[in-house]
Amino acid sequence: MNKPTAIVTGASRGIGRGIATELAKTHRVLATYRGRLDAAESLRAETGCEIFQCDISSSADRKALMSFAREKFGQLDLLVNNAGMAPRERLDILEATEESFDEVISTNLKGPYFLTQQAARWMVEQGSGRIVFVTSMSSYTASTNRGEYCISKAGLSMAVSLWAVRLAALGIKVFEIRPGIIRTDMIAKVEKAYEEKIAGGLLPQRRMGEPNDIALAVRALADGLLDYSTGQVLNLDGGFHLRAL
Repeated sequence: MNKPTAIVTGASRGIGRGIATELAKTHRVLATYRGRLDAAESLRAETGCEIFQCDISSSADRKALMSFAREKFGQLDLLVNNAGMAPRERLDILEATEESFDEVISTNLKGPYFLTQQAARWMVEQGSGRIVFVTSMSSYTASTNRGEYCISKAGLSMAVSLWAVRLAALGIKVFEIRPGIIRTDMIAKVEKAYEEKIAGGLLPQRRMGEPNDIALAVRALADGLLDYSTGQVLNLDGGFHLRAL
């Protein structure tokens, strides 16, 4: 019961699952999922994580999650804002719909922003804590067939700066992990195209990222190895962010 505690949102698959699996080695982990109970139950069986169904875009679900965490853990050492979604259909911004925009923004930006507000209030009571936002290289890379996703991630990057500045003097560190092209369900339909681009030189490190690449960065943050760098952005993208001639 002396283990530190962590909430990882969107943890049943992909990057979130990798993060939850890594943190479960040292933390009591509460892993959220939205729809895939089977995937969440297999995570629990494999790692011992607690699981909790939560649509991060729902205010009621966010409140229920935090209430459950307080009852179950009594403390919160780490929040990993990982839950997110791509548009259900990739459409050129000339054709994209308001419905898709609202859904993606609510899930990717509004949800983690206000979940962080609740977690931060709790951490302020404790006098310590760490918060990690998993954003994307799409926060600065324009993809005109999924504009709502890019905007949501750009907004999330600013949320990192806002929370880092607000919470620094209160003993709470805030970090951004900015993944590049990571092999998950989210890119399954375009994975072959990405592989071809990577082979052609898109990334200086010519391989696609894996969820464990992100999990190991969260490990370093959870262990306090970067505690004197609140607001830091970690680009885990195989060098995509570099500019070279």
